[in-house]
Amino acid sequence: MKAEIMVRRGVLAIAFAGLLACGAYAQSPDPTPQQQDIQSDKKDIRNDKKDLAKDRADRNADQRDINHDKRDLSKDRADRNADQRDINHDRRDLNKDRTDRNKDQRDINKDKGQLASDVKKYGDNSARAQADRKDLHADRVDRNKDQRDINHDRKDLNKDRVDRNADQRDINHDKKDLSKDRKDRNQDQKDINKDKKDLHKDRKDLKQDRKGHR
Repeated sequence: MKAEIMVRRGVLAIAFAGLLACGAYAQSPDPTPQQQDIQSDKKDIRNDKKDLAKDRADRNADQRDINHDKRDLSKDRADRNADQRDINHDRRDLNKDRTDRNKDQRDINKDKGQLASDVKKYGDNSARAQADRKDLHADRVDRNKDQRDINHDRKDLNKDRVDRNADQRDINHDKKDLSKDRKDRNQDQKDINKDKKDLHKDRKDLKQDRKGHR
């Protein structure tokens, strides 16, 4: 008998607890459409702020890349111009050394003719012949030195041309990078402007929904 009473009490307690839970659930109504709109507007605003912050970070990174590209471009142009000046200088040196070499060769040819004439007139061991041989030797030394200078100038000219061409390729590459980074920066700025409009619109919607809720 006691056991039956205990079971009945337990069932009644469970039923009473169920009624209390149903009452509490009934007292907590679902969010109204206006409240849902407000929550949605707040979520949109949070997302807009995140997008805006991200696009600003991207825009600033692109601007730093642009500044870096400009410095690289300026440096490569300075290097290219310096190499071109070296090329021009090498050309002048090369032309001068060729002129000197050709003059020395003419002097050699003249000395040879003079030596042959003096040997015929005064003999192979005459003072005139000895002097001609000395002049001929000196002109050959000068001619050989000019030829070494010509060979050296050619190497310098070729090296400076290689450097100039490499700098020009760097310039072309820098221009492409600069153009791409500017395009990215401009696109990011457009995204920022759009994010600002979206944020303004969502704030306006939130304001209107709050007024409607009141």
